[in-house]
Amino acid sequence: MSRQGRRNEGRERWSPQGERAAGPRAKHTPGAAQEWLWGWHAVTAALANPARGAPRRLLATTERARELAARFPALPAPEIADASAISRLLPQGAAHQGVALRAAPLEPAPLAQLATPVAGLLVMLDRVTDPQNVGAVFRSAAAFGARGVIVQERHAPAFTGVLAKAAAGALDVVPHARVVNLARALDELSDLGWRAVGLAGDADDALDAVLDNRPTLLVLGSEGEGLRRLVGEHCDALARIPMPGGFESLNVAAAAAIALYEAARLLRRSAPGELA
Repeated sequence: MSRQGRRNEGRERWSPQGERAAGPRAKHTPGAAQEWLWGWHAVTAALANPARGAPRRLLATTERARELAARFPALPAPEIADASAISRLLPQGAAHQGVALRAAPLEPAPLAQLATPVAGLLVMLDRVTDPQNVGAVFRSAAAFGARGVIVQERHAPAFTGVLAKAAAGALDVVPHARVVNLARALDELSDLGWRAVGLAGDADDALDAVLDNRPTLLVLGSEGEGLRRLVGEHCDALARIPMPGGFESLNVAAAAAIALYEAARLLRRSAPGELA
Protein backbone atom coordinates (compact mmCIF):
# COMPACT_ATOMS: atom_id res chain seq x y z
CA MET A 1 0.00 0.00 0.00
CA SER A 2 1.65 3.22 -1.11
CA ARG A 3 1.82 6.31 1.06
CA GLN A 4 1.67 9.92 0.02
CA GLY A 5 4.91 11.29 1.38
CA ARG A 6 4.31 14.85 0.44
CA ARG A 7 4.49 18.04 2.39
CA ASN A 8 1.17 19.65 3.11
CA GLU A 9 2.43 23.23 3.27
CA GLY A 10 -0.88 24.96 2.49
CA ARG A 11 -2.96 22.55 4.53
CA GLU A 12 -6.59 23.08 5.43
CA ARG A 13 -7.31 25.45 8.25
CA TRP A 14 -10.64 24.41 9.65
CA SER A 15 -12.58 27.49 10.68
CA PRO A 16 -13.14 27.07 14.41
CA GLN A 17 -16.39 27.60 16.17
CA GLY A 18 -14.10 29.23 18.67
CA GLU A 19 -12.73 27.88 21.89
CA ARG A 20 -16.04 28.43 23.65
CA ALA A 21 -15.26 27.79 27.24
CA ALA A 22 -18.18 27.01 29.48
CA GLY A 23 -17.52 30.16 31.47
CA PRO A 24 -15.94 30.72 34.88
CA ARG A 25 -15.60 27.60 36.92
CA ALA A 26 -17.59 27.04 40.06
CA LYS A 27 -15.59 28.32 43.00
CA HIS A 28 -16.41 25.65 45.59
CA THR A 29 -13.57 23.21 44.78
CA PRO A 30 -10.69 23.83 42.36
CA GLY A 31 -11.26 21.75 39.24
CA ALA A 32 -14.42 20.14 40.62
CA ALA A 33 -16.63 21.66 37.92
CA GLN A 34 -14.71 19.69 35.30
CA GLU A 35 -15.73 16.40 36.93
CA TRP A 36 -19.43 16.90 36.25
CA LEU A 37 -21.60 15.71 33.40
CA TRP A 38 -24.79 17.62 32.68
CA GLY A 39 -27.65 17.55 30.23
CA TRP A 40 -30.30 14.83 29.93
CA HIS A 41 -28.71 12.79 27.13
CA ALA A 42 -25.19 12.94 28.53
CA VAL A 43 -26.30 11.97 32.05
CA THR A 44 -28.68 9.17 31.07
CA ALA A 45 -26.11 7.65 28.69
CA ALA A 46 -23.53 7.66 31.48
CA LEU A 47 -25.98 6.09 33.93
CA ALA A 48 -26.76 3.36 31.37
CA ASN A 49 -23.07 2.58 30.84
CA PRO A 50 -21.96 -0.18 33.23
CA ALA A 51 -18.34 0.87 32.77
CA ARG A 52 -19.09 4.02 34.75
CA GLY A 53 -20.05 2.13 37.89
CA ALA A 54 -22.27 3.66 40.57
CA PRO A 55 -22.81 7.43 40.44
CA ARG A 56 -20.51 9.37 42.74
CA ARG A 57 -23.16 12.07 43.02
CA LEU A 58 -26.39 12.66 41.14
CA LEU A 59 -28.56 15.74 41.36
CA ALA A 60 -31.93 16.24 39.71
CA THR A 61 -34.96 18.44 39.87
CA THR A 62 -38.15 16.82 41.16
CA GLU A 63 -39.50 16.26 37.65
CA ARG A 64 -36.23 14.84 36.35
CA ALA A 65 -35.94 12.58 39.40
CA ARG A 66 -39.28 10.99 38.48
CA GLU A 67 -38.06 10.44 34.91
CA LEU A 68 -34.83 8.88 36.17
CA ALA A 69 -36.73 6.55 38.50
CA ALA A 70 -38.90 5.38 35.59
CA ARG A 71 -35.89 4.78 33.32
CA PHE A 72 -33.51 3.35 35.95
CA PRO A 73 -35.65 1.66 38.62
CA ALA A 74 -32.61 0.14 40.35
CA LEU A 75 -30.82 3.49 40.61
CA PRO A 76 -30.56 5.03 44.09
CA ALA A 77 -32.68 8.15 44.39
CA PRO A 78 -30.83 11.29 43.30
CA GLU A 79 -30.40 14.36 45.46
CA ILE A 80 -33.33 16.66 44.77
CA ALA A 81 -32.30 20.21 43.95
CA ASP A 82 -33.85 23.09 42.10
CA ALA A 83 -32.36 24.27 38.83
CA SER A 84 -30.53 27.21 40.37
CA ALA A 85 -28.86 25.02 43.00
CA ILE A 86 -27.62 22.65 40.28
CA SER A 87 -26.36 25.61 38.26
CA ARG A 88 -24.25 26.81 41.18
CA LEU A 89 -22.25 23.56 41.09
CA LEU A 90 -21.49 23.86 37.38
CA PRO A 91 -19.62 26.27 35.12
CA GLN A 92 -21.51 29.46 34.34
CA GLY A 93 -24.01 28.99 31.54
CA ALA A 94 -24.10 25.18 31.70
CA ALA A 95 -27.41 24.04 30.18
CA HIS A 96 -28.01 21.17 32.59
CA GLN A 97 -31.70 20.47 31.82
CA GLY A 98 -32.33 19.61 35.45
CA VAL A 99 -29.67 16.87 35.93
CA ALA A 100 -25.99 16.75 36.86
CA LEU A 101 -23.79 13.75 37.52
CA ARG A 102 -20.36 13.04 38.91
CA ALA A 103 -19.31 9.64 37.62
CA ALA A 104 -16.16 7.61 37.17
CA PRO A 105 -14.26 8.78 34.08
CA LEU A 106 -14.33 6.74 30.92
CA GLU A 107 -11.23 4.62 30.46
CA PRO A 108 -9.69 4.63 26.97
CA ALA A 109 -9.40 1.37 25.07
CA PRO A 110 -6.04 0.04 23.88
CA LEU A 111 -5.52 1.03 20.26
CA ALA A 112 -5.26 -2.55 18.97
CA GLN A 113 -8.48 -3.48 20.75
CA LEU A 114 -10.32 -0.48 19.31
CA ALA A 115 -9.09 -1.34 15.82
CA THR A 116 -9.91 -5.06 15.89
CA PRO A 117 -11.61 -6.54 13.95
CA VAL A 118 -10.44 -4.56 10.95
CA ALA A 119 -13.76 -3.42 9.51
CA GLY A 120 -15.85 -0.30 9.18
CA LEU A 121 -14.74 3.21 10.18
CA LEU A 122 -12.49 4.87 12.72
CA VAL A 123 -11.82 8.58 13.31
CA MET A 124 -8.52 10.15 14.40
CA LEU A 125 -8.28 13.74 15.64
CA ASP A 126 -4.97 15.58 15.32
CA ARG A 127 -4.80 18.10 18.17
CA VAL A 128 -8.47 19.05 18.03
CA THR A 129 -8.86 20.81 21.38
CA ASP A 130 -12.24 22.56 21.26
CA PRO A 131 -14.57 20.51 23.48
CA GLN A 132 -17.65 21.48 21.46
CA ASN A 133 -16.02 20.19 18.30
CA VAL A 134 -14.74 16.96 19.83
CA GLY A 135 -18.17 16.30 21.32
CA ALA A 136 -19.82 16.91 17.96
CA VAL A 137 -17.37 14.51 16.28
CA PHE A 138 -18.35 11.80 18.76
CA ARG A 139 -22.02 12.49 18.04
CA SER A 140 -21.43 12.10 14.28
CA ALA A 141 -19.32 8.99 14.87
CA ALA A 142 -22.24 7.42 16.73
CA ALA A 143 -24.75 8.53 14.10
CA PHE A 144 -22.80 7.01 11.20
CA GLY A 145 -21.65 3.84 12.95
CA ALA A 146 -17.95 4.56 13.42
CA ARG A 147 -16.14 2.00 15.58
CA GLY A 148 -14.23 4.51 17.67
CA VAL A 149 -12.39 7.82 17.96
CA ILE A 150 -8.63 8.18 18.48
CA VAL A 151 -7.20 11.29 20.14
CA GLN A 152 -3.75 12.38 21.20
CA GLU A 153 -2.92 11.94 24.87
CA ARG A 154 -1.74 15.48 25.55
CA HIS A 155 -3.84 17.45 23.09
CA ALA A 156 -7.45 16.54 23.79
CA PRO A 157 -9.95 18.21 26.13
CA ALA A 158 -11.41 16.49 29.19
CA PHE A 159 -14.21 14.07 28.35
CA THR A 160 -16.68 15.73 30.72
CA GLY A 161 -18.76 18.88 30.92
CA VAL A 162 -19.07 20.85 27.70
CA LEU A 163 -17.67 18.02 25.58
CA ALA A 164 -20.07 15.44 27.01
CA LYS A 165 -23.02 17.82 26.56
CA ALA A 166 -22.09 18.40 22.90
CA ALA A 167 -21.73 14.64 22.37
CA ALA A 168 -25.33 14.14 23.63
CA GLY A 169 -24.57 10.71 25.08
CA ALA A 170 -22.23 9.52 22.32
CA LEU A 171 -19.23 9.42 24.68
CA ASP A 172 -20.78 6.40 26.36
CA VAL A 173 -21.65 4.73 23.04
CA VAL A 174 -18.51 5.25 20.93
CA PRO A 175 -15.26 3.96 22.52
CA HIS A 176 -12.07 5.96 22.28
CA ALA A 177 -8.33 5.44 22.43
CA ARG A 178 -5.63 7.88 23.52
CA VAL A 179 -2.19 7.63 21.95
CA VAL A 180 1.04 9.52 22.57
CA ASN A 181 2.21 9.69 18.95
CA LEU A 182 -0.27 9.82 16.07
CA ALA A 183 2.31 8.95 13.40
CA ARG A 184 3.25 5.74 15.21
CA ALA A 185 -0.42 4.96 15.74
CA LEU A 186 -1.03 5.38 12.00
CA ASP A 187 1.76 2.90 11.27
CA GLU A 188 0.29 0.42 13.74
CA LEU A 189 -3.16 0.76 12.22
CA SER A 190 -1.74 0.36 8.72
CA ASP A 191 -0.05 -2.87 9.78
CA LEU A 192 -3.41 -4.12 11.02
CA GLY A 193 -5.01 -3.37 7.65
CA TRP A 194 -6.61 0.08 8.07
CA ARG A 195 -6.40 2.63 5.25
CA ALA A 196 -5.86 6.18 6.56
CA VAL A 197 -7.48 9.05 4.65
CA GLY A 198 -6.45 12.50 5.85
CA LEU A 199 -8.62 15.53 5.13
CA ALA A 200 -6.71 18.53 3.74
CA GLY A 201 -8.11 21.48 1.86
CA ASP A 202 -5.28 21.57 -0.69
CA ALA A 203 -5.41 17.86 -1.56
CA ASP A 204 -5.56 17.08 -5.26
CA ASP A 205 -8.32 14.49 -4.99
CA ALA A 206 -11.90 14.91 -3.80
CA LEU A 207 -13.08 12.78 -0.90
CA ASP A 208 -15.50 10.67 -2.93
CA ALA A 209 -12.71 9.78 -5.37
CA VAL A 210 -10.37 8.65 -2.60
CA LEU A 211 -12.75 6.61 -0.45
CA ASP A 212 -13.24 2.94 -1.23
CA ASN A 213 -14.74 -0.07 0.50
CA ARG A 214 -11.70 -0.91 2.60
CA PRO A 215 -11.68 -0.37 6.39
CA THR A 216 -11.11 3.37 6.64
CA LEU A 217 -9.54 5.65 9.23
CA LEU A 218 -10.56 9.29 8.72
CA VAL A 219 -7.91 11.71 10.02
CA LEU A 220 -8.88 15.32 10.74
CA GLY A 221 -6.67 18.20 11.82
CA SER A 222 -7.07 20.85 14.45
CA GLU A 223 -9.36 23.86 14.32
CA GLY A 224 -6.51 26.29 13.74
CA GLU A 225 -3.63 24.42 12.12
CA GLY A 226 -5.31 21.67 10.15
CA LEU A 227 -3.56 18.35 9.57
CA ARG A 228 0.09 18.48 10.62
CA ARG A 229 2.70 17.63 7.98
CA LEU A 230 4.05 14.49 9.66
CA VAL A 231 0.55 13.14 10.30
CA GLY A 232 -0.40 13.81 6.69
CA GLU A 233 2.71 11.98 5.46
CA HIS A 234 1.68 8.89 7.41
CA CYS A 235 -1.75 8.79 5.77
CA ASP A 236 -2.31 6.54 2.78
CA ALA A 237 -4.18 9.29 0.92
CA LEU A 238 -5.17 12.93 1.35
CA ALA A 239 -8.55 14.22 0.25
CA ARG A 240 -10.51 17.45 0.20
CA ILE A 241 -14.22 18.08 0.59
CA PRO A 242 -15.40 19.84 -2.58
CA MET A 243 -17.17 23.12 -1.82
CA PRO A 244 -18.80 24.40 -5.02
CA GLY A 245 -20.42 27.21 -3.08
CA GLY A 246 -17.02 28.85 -2.80
CA PHE A 247 -16.88 28.99 0.99
CA GLU A 248 -13.27 28.90 2.18
CA SER A 249 -13.36 26.13 4.76
CA LEU A 250 -15.47 24.03 7.10
CA ASN A 251 -15.50 23.65 10.82
CA VAL A 252 -13.75 20.41 11.82
CA ALA A 253 -16.94 18.96 13.31
CA ALA A 254 -18.88 19.68 10.11
CA ALA A 255 -16.06 18.21 8.03
CA ALA A 256 -16.09 15.07 10.16
CA ALA A 257 -19.84 14.66 9.72
CA ILE A 258 -19.58 14.97 5.93
CA ALA A 259 -16.63 12.57 5.72
CA LEU A 260 -18.32 10.01 7.96
CA TYR A 261 -21.51 10.19 5.92
CA GLU A 262 -19.63 9.66 2.66
CA ALA A 263 -17.52 6.81 4.01
CA ALA A 264 -20.47 5.09 5.69
CA ARG A 265 -22.59 5.40 2.55
CA LEU A 266 -19.91 3.73 0.46
CA LEU A 267 -19.37 0.93 2.97
CA ARG A 268 -23.10 0.24 3.23
CA ARG A 269 -23.37 0.05 -0.54
CA SER A 270 -20.44 -2.35 -0.86
CA ALA A 271 -21.21 -4.44 2.22
CA PRO A 272 -24.91 -4.17 3.22
CA GLY A 273 -25.36 -4.49 6.97
CA GLU A 274 -21.73 -3.56 7.75
CA LEU A 275 -22.72 -0.29 9.43
CA ALA A 276 -26.37 -1.02 10.12
